Amino acid sequence: MESKKTNDRIIENLDPVDIALLRALQQDARLTTKELAQRVNLSSTPVYERVRRLEREGYIKRYVTVLDAEKLHQGFVVFCSVKLSPINKKVAEEFREAIFDIPEVTECYNISGHYDYLLKVHSPSMKYYQEFVLNVLGQLPMLGSLESTFVMEEVKHQFGVVI
Repeated sequence: MESKKTNDRIIENLDPVDIALLRALQQDARLTTKELAQRVNLSSTPVYERVRRLEREGYIKRYVTVLDAEKLHQGFVVFCSVKLSPINKKVAEEFREAIFDIPEVTECYNISGHYDYLLKVHSPSMKYYQEFVLNVLGQLPMLGSLESTFVMEEVKHQFGVVI
């Protein structure tokens, strides 16, 4: 297949059917092969083969279930900006390894600007978050400083990417 232009972007090796499959799966990953086939007007076998190819080629990374953080008493969300000290490759790698072992941190981004990393933290309460900062993040030897931004209301939370 050749490059296709979608939403003013070039996407290598994808045709309109692949794009339609990816869009459908982003909305509902539980769709059966038969349901997907109906949406793209193909039979089940080529749809099955296309989805497996999209997985194999890394367009589909994984399938997940989105949980309700409020119902699970993890709805207190904080964006935590972290500055490392000192900053070098070894320290950054140690920080990344430490973050993988902290379940409250659900997302971590290496960012530019005044801070080095942006963490998304889920916790049950302000008190829990305070203890988390003191007893977990505060124990990381490479932590230089941090700034917490508390989410008051989630206005938009969209999964996936626009294709």
